[in-house]
Amino acid sequence: MSIIRAATGADAPAVDSLLRACFPRDAEARLVQQLAIDGDLVLVLVAEDAGVVVGMIAASRMQVTADTREIAAVALAPLAVARAARGQGVGEALVAAAIAHLRSARVELAFVLGDPAYYGRFGFEAATARGFDSPYAGEHFMGIRLNDGPCVHTPGAAAHARAFAALGEDA
Repeated sequence: MSIIRAATGADAPAVDSLLRACFPRDAEARLVQQLAIDGDLVLVLVAEDAGVVVGMIAASRMQVTADTREIAAVALAPLAVARAARGQGVGEALVAAAIAHLRSARVELAFVLGDPAYYGRFGFEAATARGFDSPYAGEHFMGIRLNDGPCVHTPGAAAHARAFAALGEDA
């Protein structure tokens, strides 16, 4: 059974190794490093099993405007689970814990780029992200309203942290 907890600085090497093992390129590991350097990480959670980090999820600051106001919003990425821990609910536990933490932090919107069938289980919808001007716009760019606040009537712009631009260049 995995324990979900906030990452500490001591987890950085394990998180880096996990990201490099889970993705075909090292772009995601470099993304998390750059987000940390830039001060744009707002949340990093890890799943730990028997003292070993077997999963992680990060949330980073976004600049989102709608109805001429700034919206407290984050990008949820990346999500990584060690191969040996897949199919055991680790990813689901990490996403659920991240959503709960972001709600308690009064974040209004979270965006994710991923599989609609997977993230849809948590309430992410393409319709929520539709209309926000983003280089990631499309059926895999989804959002979730985390807190009741002033209703967003007119989507505007959704800009990811600067570190994401470098990830796009590696694609």
